Amino acid sequence: MGSGFKKNMRCPNMLSVDFHHGFLLIVLLLQVQQGTSVLEIQTSHDNILKINSAGEMMQCSAVMDILFLLDGSYSVGKGSFERSKHFAMKLCQALDIGPDKVRVGFIQFSSIPRWEFALDSYTTKQELKIRLKKISYRGGSTQTGLALKYALWKGFPGGRNSSAVARIVILLTDGMSQDNAIQAAAQLKEEGVVLFAVGLRYPRWEELHALASEPMESHVFFAEYFHDAVNGLYTTLTTTSLCGATPTGCQVEAFPCERKSLETVKELQGNFMCWKGSKGYFPSTSLCPYYRYKKAYKRHASICHRTICPDPCDSQPCLNGGTCVSEAQEDYTCVCPPGYGGDPHCAPALSLDCSVDLLFLLEGSSTLTLEGFLRLKSFLKRFLQTVIGSNSPSKVGLAVFGGETRVEAQVGKFKGDLKGLLKAVDALEPIGGPTKTGQALRYVTRNGFVNIPVFADVSDDLPHVVVLLTGSPSADQVVEPSKYARDMELFLIAVGPDRLKGQLDNITGNPQRTLTYASPERLAAKIPELKAKICSVDTQGCLGQAADLVLVLDASAGVGHDNFATVRDFARSLTVQFDINRDLAQVALVTYGRKATTVFNLDAHETGSTILKAAAQANYVGGVASAGTALLHVLSDVLTVAEGARPGVNKAVVLVTDGSGGDDAMVPARKLREDGVLLFVIGVGDVQRDSLLRITGSEQHLILVPFYEDLKYFEDVVVQMLCSEVKKPVDLCKPNPCMNDGVCVLSGGSFGCQCRGFEGPHCEIRISRSSPRGDFRRPSGLRKTKRQQKSHKEFLRHYKLHRRRNAA
Repeated sequence: MGSGFKKNMRCPNMLSVDFHHGFLLIVLLLQVQQGTSVLEIQTSHDNILKINSAGEMMQCSAVMDILFLLDGSYSVGKGSFERSKHFAMKLCQALDIGPDKVRVGFIQFSSIPRWEFALDSYTTKQELKIRLKKISYRGGSTQTGLALKYALWKGFPGGRNSSAVARIVILLTDGMSQDNAIQAAAQLKEEGVVLFAVGLRYPRWEELHALASEPMESHVFFAEYFHDAVNGLYTTLTTTSLCGATPTGCQVEAFPCERKSLETVKELQGNFMCWKGSKGYFPSTSLCPYYRYKKAYKRHASICHRTICPDPCDSQPCLNGGTCVSEAQEDYTCVCPPGYGGDPHCAPALSLDCSVDLLFLLEGSSTLTLEGFLRLKSFLKRFLQTVIGSNSPSKVGLAVFGGETRVEAQVGKFKGDLKGLLKAVDALEPIGGPTKTGQALRYVTRNGFVNIPVFADVSDDLPHVVVLLTGSPSADQVVEPSKYARDMELFLIAVGPDRLKGQLDNITGNPQRTLTYASPERLAAKIPELKAKICSVDTQGCLGQAADLVLVLDASAGVGHDNFATVRDFARSLTVQFDINRDLAQVALVTYGRKATTVFNLDAHETGSTILKAAAQANYVGGVASAGTALLHVLSDVLTVAEGARPGVNKAVVLVTDGSGGDDAMVPARKLREDGVLLFVIGVGDVQRDSLLRITGSEQHLILVPFYEDLKYFEDVVVQMLCSEVKKPVDLCKPNPCMNDGVCVLSGGSFGCQCRGFEGPHCEIRISRSSPRGDFRRPSGLRKTKRQQKSHKEFLRHYKLHRRRNAA
């Protein structure tokens, strides 16, 4: 999804649909290209996961006659046709199929429509699935309007023909029709039929809007993600009381969303001198316009409604940076960072044992009630009593703000004097005036920290941390002052109620440093979490950092089954140190013996919890190890645009090996480094250091670990090395983001692809000159093996020659 993907629908109380006259559902399936979506819901990642989860649980049990229309034209192709059959079957799995419930029939259409089977032919899901698999692709032009008229003329053979039974038509097609589909849809609506339109990939939203019934926002959806499409459809059906599909305990929520159509735009670039004239007349010079055509988005703002089901991790039960993993509807486990695994909720001793300069910035405005101010002051006092000891290496200061800002205790004034510090907290008084949070941040940036020399010419240069404790929205702008503070190397942590989360995220610049609570009674329970966030600012350097990371694990017999389990757990712990989502960090996992296997690609998972689950499924391989085969696999089949690699993002490969099977790795390792990929090697046990050094090309990228049990002690070292490297500037053309022999060209801080015989941002679309309408025979997807063989032809020849020489 995402960072993400997005969707759409309107308020339930705005629906006024009469289902007694009929019912039509249109699902438009366009070809999918990974990594791109044209409909986005502006909500959190957690809500996106809940939408998908609810879509899996929703079941529709009602009296309905459903007729599927499958597009079997040449423009769809056999591969997409098979995919549309799969989509239809998945949708049927959420329906209560039976003679007295939901009946299903199928028509395939292209140039002409053709009956596959009637609505009363099959009465169970299993029978329906077996028959659906036997439907064969036919080919032809895309006559969508004719198919809709055919459904209207023929009616519903095998249906119940009763006003009490909702009639539904589901049209699966690849896009723009070649006849008047809108007129046919209008005829259906005149007959009292309700139309739903669901598009995928880059639909023409204007046509979908024209096909759909009013209100349009409740009848147009985006079906690239199946569970979300089912969720949206059944949410609407539930709202109209046609189908009770909402699971117990779940509820409908609204989100702003935006649809985007990718269209060709004509732009005037200027004029040039040209000759004009007719035959028999003397030509003359003139100015002729010069145009350029480019792809651009056309935007349509809307509101989406989806059913949301609660998750056991909503209460954030895992402390100190632990990752909550849902295991069932009411069960979870906490994956704890190193040092916190002794408690099921990752709760350690709460001593603030990290070295930071810590300034608490407390709101004392007139907007905040006296009760609210005293509550924040009580929380601060309890926090200090809990985590600050006489030997704590951190230094603490106090400031209060409202209409103005005052530093009441300089950082370090009460070093080693906890009683004095607590008395200073007791003495804090509200300042009054408006809540000028932005002004306060600027003030403490300039005046909150004073470097006191430890010796004559040495200053105590510890990380500067500001903890904002607030309870009301800011009366001034916070974005620029916050950015100024972060640019001055202040770490900002914000604590406030849930309703301020958006503003607090803008202040911290990283949701990982924002701490919110649902009610005042829950504030005290946030002490362990706040302590963990304060001590993470100097160690969790990869939070908020974009990177494409590939973990390559030796799963050969040289490692052994038990040691591989240790290596796998080490890899899972590494992923916790990164912000996993489409906009920040992506992680892929590869295991290898003689051959290499992709456990999951870079764009396969959008959250840390799903990566942890997927990584746990990596299997021991055994056999002889070939690190060269593994690195070649990474180069050709993992770090590619087609598999989720992103241009403009630093790429790193971490190879964990026992040192065997590395003789053939030097050539692909050199190719990776030449493509700008950071290559790190972790050698475990009695390894040949020089051999591994030839793979990394640098001592700074080589880590030697004596025993597999010691891997956990090197986790911080690996994370720090990765973080320092992925923050460096990146060459946008390394590795080459252009497919099909496209040439990458840097220009003005971005890149472009010069294509031959192809088009698109990455030269991913073959140019066809044979059919302007798009109804021609073509493969269902890009043939990746041919593309890679072409782009790596010379490299592979050198690599095979190198292996033959080593074997000799």
